[in-house]
Amino acid sequence: MKKTTSKLKTWMKGVFVSSLALTVAACGTGGQEAKPADNNAGGQSGTAAQPADSSGDPQRLVIYTGRDKNIFEIVLPKFKEKYPNIEVETLEMGAQQILERVRAEKANPQADFWWGGTQSALATAANEDLLEPYKPTFADKVPDLYKDSQDRWYGEMLLPEVIMYNSQVMKPEEAPQDWDELIDPKFKDKIVIRNVLQSGTMRTIYSAMIFRQGADTPEKGFEWLTKLDANTKEYTQDPTNLYLKLDRQEGVISLWNLQDVLIQSKKNNHPYDFIYPKSGAPILVDGVALVKGAKNLDGAKKFMEFLMSPEIAAQLAKERFQFPSRTDISKDQLPDFMKNLELKPMEIDWAVMAAKEKEWMQHWDENIKGKGKK
Repeated sequence: MKKTTSKLKTWMKGVFVSSLALTVAACGTGGQEAKPADNNAGGQSGTAAQPADSSGDPQRLVIYTGRDKNIFEIVLPKFKEKYPNIEVETLEMGAQQILERVRAEKANPQADFWWGGTQSALATAANEDLLEPYKPTFADKVPDLYKDSQDRWYGEMLLPEVIMYNSQVMKPEEAPQDWDELIDPKFKDKIVIRNVLQSGTMRTIYSAMIFRQGADTPEKGFEWLTKLDANTKEYTQDPTNLYLKLDRQEGVISLWNLQDVLIQSKKNNHPYDFIYPKSGAPILVDGVALVKGAKNLDGAKKFMEFLMSPEIAAQLAKERFQFPSRTDISKDQLPDFMKNLELKPMEIDWAVMAAKEKEWMQHWDENIKGKGKK
């Protein structure tokens, strides 16, 4: 939650060049937001002949998550193999929705573990005393910039936010090369945007657009977002509808996290490509936390340790394009594209973003959304 300065740039260089040789939700969340509830996502049994932990009475582990089933299908069966006595139940929603639900359930928590949240949402939850402090075994492997100073949340992966476009319609040189090009009138009605308020990813992008114009003078950022609204054809309910609109060419440009763009294009055969903005991109930290007052804290701790183990982190990097926050993952265990992607972070004071996001997004919703064309 510190300002991204030369220290961040130095760290990023070390992580993504010398250690990871690369440069990143995700809520996110790949396709990681606002999915229907799946109350038995962890019910698949593992096939290991001798699971690592078969002792103990059956446990129920409830996870609120901004992640997608394409992540579940890798992580949950393996977790089940190691801990066959733990039955995992998941409820999928956007990062902001998770925050609101955990907040509403404070007196009687229903979730044990929060999997997939922006640093802004997690910081807000931490400040509201909604998260249980826990220092995991890998604590010193995650840089201070990507974890809470009181061990209330940890970044699982890094998600750069990029400009996404339909490559069947638009050549790379025709797509916006930087944020300010998005408000050029030539892109009017070519942009479709995921519903902002329900999405941790989009709230981060929109708040970053205000911050870059000056946090002390948000009016400049509001004016910029008004121009973006004028070019926006539609706000879609969820990621599925966003992809549908792009596939149908009802819009050809969007703003989204890089991991999900890669998943949709390389795994799901959607005609998408991306532009990494020349001036830099906000790098969203997709994190995890234990819910304060959780009924199964022990199971939640086991899941955190398992999820962020080097083995799972490396597999998710290879198969689901996740950029791990841990600095000790061998570059030999990571895919080639991570070694060649140059990352330029946007300078952001995440503490200011966390403090201002709710106010800024409420103003956008009440005064800007759908009014730019008028």
